[in-house]
Amino acid sequence: MAPTVGRRAGAAGIALVLGGAGILLGVAAAPAQAAEVSYATKCIPPAASGLDPVEGTTKVEITAPATAKVGDEVEIVWKFTQAASKNPDLIDLPEDSVKPTGTVKAAGAQTADVSMEGPQENPAIPKGGDMVLSDMTGKITLTTAGEVTLTPDAYTITAYSTDTVCTPQEAVPAAATITVTDDGGGTTTSGGTTTDGGTTTDGGTTTDGGTTTDGGTTTDGGTTTGGTTTGGSTSGGDDGQTDFEGKTVTTSFACTSPGPEKIESTATINAKKNGGSYDLTVKTAEGVMDSPAPLPAGALKPSMVITVGGDDSGSLEVEGPANKEALNAGDPVSLEDMTGTYKPGADGKATLSPGDLTIVVTLSAGADPITIPCKATKTGVSLELDVEKQEGGVSGATTSGSDSSSSSSSSSSGGLAETGANDNGGLRALGLVAGTVILLGGAVFTFMPRRRVR
Repeated sequence: MAPTVGRRAGAAGIALVLGGAGILLGVAAAPAQAAEVSYATKCIPPAASGLDPVEGTTKVEITAPATAKVGDEVEIVWKFTQAASKNPDLIDLPEDSVKPTGTVKAAGAQTADVSMEGPQENPAIPKGGDMVLSDMTGKITLTTAGEVTLTPDAYTITAYSTDTVCTPQEAVPAAATITVTDDGGGTTTSGGTTTDGGTTTDGGTTTDGGTTTDGGTTTDGGTTTGGTTTGGSTSGGDDGQTDFEGKTVTTSFACTSPGPEKIESTATINAKKNGGSYDLTVKTAEGVMDSPAPLPAGALKPSMVITVGGDDSGSLEVEGPANKEALNAGDPVSLEDMTGTYKPGADGKATLSPGDLTIVVTLSAGADPITIPCKATKTGVSLELDVEKQEGGVSGATTSGSDSSSSSSSSSSGGLAETGANDNGGLRALGLVAGTVILLGGAVFTFMPRRRVR
């Protein structure tokens, strides 16, 4: 289909005020422009759906200011006037269950990919109905004078934490052009930059009231001379401190079925000194996966291995309580905080990092638990402590912070728990019997990863 460019909506009486950047784009200098383009698109549904790719036409309206200055941060709006695919004839999509993300390509005087994101807002969409997607927005800081063109590119439709990826199948015409002028930019004295009342000398940078001298960098009010200071580090010296807050680290886990294939999360390890030992609390991100079916309270119980490094070595286990509230199908699953005890096995500085995660699922009272092991594929040091060796410390060994080991291992046949039948025809909960996936309520019981938005 030939692209259609046009249908400009004048906004001569509107000023774009970007409050976060403190920039006002004047009415006369930067009227908003809106232009629609259409392009052939191929959409790839999630592999687990069994659906074939769909080819269709995407129609997009891009809105951006017509003029701006070097240094301005401007907002771009992507409005879908037509998505390339409809809702498949599988399920009705409820209200506020679909979220779009995508990319606008900037070219010309400045080349960049602009990340676009829309809220999870939509009307109820019936089977086979038109896909109604929210408007996406993104921002770009203009660095070079000249004409910058904006062209819509690939986009992703996320529903029930599964992604349908739509990519152009032809060259897409530019939908908007920003004319960027150079009026001298910002103000700098001796190379220094100051924000929120800080003071800078000889090229340093200060944020939130900090003071820096001779090129140092300070964040959140700290003071540095000739060096760099950043927040989030914790050490536990002998200064009487008892509470130690770790930094939040990004984690990834590869799980076995019926767990999600991958969990993207974060973890923070906090400690409270208790004699020569430390009581640990481990927090993970909320909504790390979606519940595949209604689950009762007490169905999900997490535990995690904490890896000890630095001058000490070994590992220990922390465990969290089961979910307090019942879960409906599709509800985001958050893991309860996990606790355990670290007893140092060496003198010096010890580091603590989140490690392998285990989720134990119990479908009903008296049922055998199902163990879902998740191997840590990405982690980092969350906490560093100054420690003194204790008798029976963790060095070189794995110790349990609770009695979870008995429940964590109570699965059979490669982690598939028996439901009570003893013959070959007996169902194994959430497992495979003679190559057939167990269905609960007509749906495959498999946790789905929850897409995390940056």
